[in-house]
Amino acid sequence: MKLWGGRFSKDMDEGTAAWAASIPFDQILYKEDIAGSIAHAKMLASCGILSAEDASAIESGLTEILEAIEAGDVAFSVDAEDIHMNVETLLTEKIGAPAKRLHTARSRNDQVATDVRLWLKNEILETAALLRGVRAALVSLAKAHTGTLMPGYTHLQHAQPVSFGFHMLAWYQMFTRDADRLWDVYKRADALPLGSGALAGVSYETDRRLTADLLGFPEVTANAMDAVSDRDFAVEFISAAALCMMHLSRCCEELVLWSAQEFGFVTMDDAFSTGSSIMPQKKNPDMAELIRGKTGRVYGDLMAILTVMKGLPLAYNKDMQEDKEPLFDAAATLSGCLTAFTGIITTMTVNAGAMAEAAKQGFMNATDAADYLVAKGVPFREAHEVIGKLVAYCVEKGIALEDVGLPLLQQISPAFEEDFFERIGLLACMNQKRSYGGTSEARVKEQISAAEKALG
Repeated sequence: MKLWGGRFSKDMDEGTAAWAASIPFDQILYKEDIAGSIAHAKMLASCGILSAEDASAIESGLTEILEAIEAGDVAFSVDAEDIHMNVETLLTEKIGAPAKRLHTARSRNDQVATDVRLWLKNEILETAALLRGVRAALVSLAKAHTGTLMPGYTHLQHAQPVSFGFHMLAWYQMFTRDADRLWDVYKRADALPLGSGALAGVSYETDRRLTADLLGFPEVTANAMDAVSDRDFAVEFISAAALCMMHLSRCCEELVLWSAQEFGFVTMDDAFSTGSSIMPQKKNPDMAELIRGKTGRVYGDLMAILTVMKGLPLAYNKDMQEDKEPLFDAAATLSGCLTAFTGIITTMTVNAGAMAEAAKQGFMNATDAADYLVAKGVPFREAHEVIGKLVAYCVEKGIALEDVGLPLLQQISPAFEEDFFERIGLLACMNQKRSYGGTSEARVKEQISAAEKALG
């Protein structure tokens, strides 16, 4: 008979019970469930609802169960449905009557909400640490390549010369926003639902703030009905994970392109590459591609939980059992991808020569050529037209802007002088971008210093 079976005259259909059980996936919450139960027992004893002897027996029994689970000596039962009932059943078998008093002044509804929040808080800390590793690796790359010239792109066309370090700092900013979002999620997950009961509170004089202190929550939830039915924190985490995966995917897309022979900007380390089963020469950027592919998986997790929650009336509904698999999957997928990505970028070889050669193509100094004329008093729109026509001429002749002789330039515009050629050198173009946040070496070093300070 189920622990809740007093009202029922027969057992649940066996096949349906197995299908509906959540223990195959929510067993991951065993530590949090046990920690929550120990704190709850201590609170009940403090309030005189449970005897000190019963609370001590419960704590000792739960501690032994935790040790047994971690030693691999516990086989969870589908008949007990979920991790909460499994732990309670194991405790009852171990200590008897005191275990039957543990569920006083709580429900599985507030219990599971607490377990998931506890688990998620720890997961956020671990994910933030992985993100910090990614960000630190990017700053290290940037520091080593403040003067490494490469093409900057818009529309995947050569646009303006930038440094590889500058490009890595753009990636750094993306992942910094991801870290900030995680801390926002943590803040909203950091309130204790336990003690809310099924939806309306409990009829005992409990001390929820004591339970919160014991479990490391700075506050308790303000409304019992909202407390048991809220999964915003789970949705927010998966949303933040999806955004982070989008950033990982964008970075990996660039790495895949850059590792192709047509670019040759980077060479993937063997440890993060694979070969072909038929083509002996192949070295494929499979790990970067796999991260790119797994992004869709996390997007699916986000859509799944949004769909589960979108039509639910207050308060708890069984649909909400479906919150855990997408949450757990998104967290595990993001963690694995961050770990792999850190390995990829810390072991790859940066081919500065190939980047510099590529930067010579595509008239990337055209904007600086127009700016040169502006500095000589030519209105920007006129300067833009002059340089546009000059680029068209160079394309026709198969030459670069710097190959056009000064006499011809002065026929086009008397504003051209000998210093034009120095001004449109690619490194000069890069270092002229002195505005705050720009790609000049001085500004890139400034960004690196700020990033290092932020990372601590």
